[in-house]
This record gives sequence, structure tokens and C-alpha cells, in this order.
Amino acid sequence: MSLPQDKVVVTCALTGVLTNPAQHPVPVTPAEMAAEARRAFDAGATVMHCHFRDQRPGMGFLPTWEPGIVAEICDAIRAACPGVLLNLSTGVVGPDIGGPKACLERVKPEMAALNSGSLNYLKLKANGDWAWPPMLFDNPVEKVKAFLDVMNPLGIVPECECFDTGILRSVVMFEQNRMLPAPAHVSLVMGVASGMPAKASWLPLLVEEMSPGMHWQTILIGREEVWPVHRRAAELGGNLRTGVEDTFYLPDGSKTTGNGPLIETLVRYARECGREPATPAEVRALLGVP
Repeated sequence: MSLPQDKVVVTCALTGVLTNPAQHPVPVTPAEMAAEARRAFDAGATVMHCHFRDQRPGMGFLPTWEPGIVAEICDAIRAACPGVLLNLSTGVVGPDIGGPKACLERVKPEMAALNSGSLNYLKLKANGDWAWPPMLFDNPVEKVKAFLDVMNPLGIVPECECFDTGILRSVVMFEQNRMLPAPAHVSLVMGVASGMPAKASWLPLLVEEMSPGMHWQTILIGREEVWPVHRRAAELGGNLRTGVEDTFYLPDGSKTTGNGPLIETLVRYARECGREPATPAEVRALLGVP
């Protein structure tokens, strides 16, 4: 199934992975996550992409895979936003997927991120030194398949995150190999320093590489330069995502106070392109989830 051309799925990425809540407006506690989700929901987001933070005092800059904490946060979001769809992060380095697996089995979200290929995750300081020790975000085919083997029996729709063009082309092969049900739901992750750049001119070329009927959205990492790419994605029929995981900055360069202003801006861009946010019921019908 596909949405009418004048509708768009809007996703809010509620909080980041390691962002320090003492420095940036990222929610940590169940109450904070639910309140931020409600602001985004009221602004037009129907899907909440969730990372989860350590709840111990002073430790909210660290991630957690504790199923009890994850379930408490997800329950709070669902209570605050009737009908909302949850999209859980699953990103881990290494072959052990036990933490994400336990959380998926406990929460049973409508969607979950499926990192669909490996990336040398790099960033430089202004002086040319590494911002952190070079690391491999490893997602070989056997790991992708292991996540699908968890998601499929639970009825969780995979959201295939593609950090470069080769990963997008791999997802097409996953469909052809029948490892991944078609049409796939793809996220073009743009703006990571060692991945695809956040450039609007790339979008038509990437869409050209997709299989027929593939659903897609942009995930744009950066500052105010990401907004022209959001607009181009809306013009080309893509779905849209933003949130404080992806950026802290509005189009005028000012820092956001949270997720609400980011989603309000994204929805305004969609409407200027003649598109209206899809309702939770419309998104559920698109994904084939109850």
C-alpha cells in the first residue's frame, strides 16, 4: 500500500545516543520523553524514533538496553500520544544483539531501525585530529539477518538505515534475495562526516537507485544546512524526520528548545510543498500494522 501523494509520514527522533542533557535539550526520563513526544505529536509527528538513557542520577548521557526502563518509557509515550507508532533504535557495535532483542520482545514496537550495512564512523576536529578514535559501525549481512529474524515474528516493520549509496543498493538486493519483504522502508542517513553528505542535489540520484514502490525518508544530521534537503525530500515525495537526535538548530541558525519547534518547522515545509501529515491510522495502514 502507498499513501496519497499529498500525505507524508512525519517522524520525530526524540533523543540522541550520547548527547549530554546538561548541555542540550534532550529528554531522558519517562516523563520527559512522554512530554517531548506529545509536543511532537501535537505538531504532526505520528512516529517516534526512540533511544533510551540510563536513569541513574547524573548518568542520562549514557544509553541503556534495560528492558524494564525501555518499557516504562514506551508505555509513557503511548499513554501521552494515543495511536502513536513507536520506532525503536537497535544500533549496537559487535555481533551481540541481545540488548536490542530483549527490548523489541518486551515492547513490540510497530517499527525498529535496521542498520543495513557497515560504516567507518569518523569525524575530524578543526585541526585535523580525530574527534574520537576511528570506529567501525559493523552491520554485516548475518547481523542484519539476525535482526530480521527477531522483528519478523513480532510483526515489527524494519526501517532500513542507509548511510551510503552502497548500503541503499544492498537493501535492493535484500529485497531481491527475499531476505527482506518488499517494498522496503528506507532511511537515507545524510550528514554523517564519513557517510552521504546532506546535499539536496543527491536526492534524485538516490531515489533513482531505489526499487519500485520503495518507501523512503531522509535523516539529516547537521545544523541549519539540513533544512533545504528536508524541503527537497518533501518535494520529491519522501517522508520526513527530524528531532534533537538529528539537529539542535532551526533554519535561521537559532538553537531549538526541544523537539516541538523542529517538528513544527518540518510540517510547515511539508505543507508549503502541498503535503499534509498522515494520521496514525493512515500510517498504520501503510505499514500493515494493527
